[in-house]
Amino acid sequence: MTGVYRHGLDAKGRLFIPSKLREELGDVFYVTLSPEKCLTAYSAESWDRLMEKIKEMPRVRQTKMRPIFSHASRCELDTQGRILLPQALREFAGIEKNVAVVGVGDCAQFWNETIWDEVDQKETTPENIAEVFSEFDV
Repeated sequence: MTGVYRHGLDAKGRLFIPSKLREELGDVFYVTLSPEKCLTAYSAESWDRLMEKIKEMPRVRQTKMRPIFSHASRCELDTQGRILLPQALREFAGIEKNVAVVGVGDCAQFWNETIWDEVDQKETTPENIAEVFSEFDV
């Protein structure tokens, strides 16, 4: 998934998912906590792969994954291409109104727009881009 899309939450906490990302996420997908101050959305297929990897872990490591699953929400698109973001997830990510929906390879992230702008500004520098490309040996 790629791109940055900006949308606002409606009064009921619903978020419009851009059509390009809907195609990749599917009609039903999972949204959960992220290591950063944002939420991560996984297609059902990606979620299932994640579940399989976790099942292979020792029980002690599986227990550490508890917050990811206990706070996950199964989201279904409504007829207008929106999902309801649960209040607890919105609070975790500091999402109140304006949201940056960011494609991040095999998943999407939902950011408070102001926080995303700060992160993007820090990450989008020639030095950081050069470091990213060096990881690929290009």
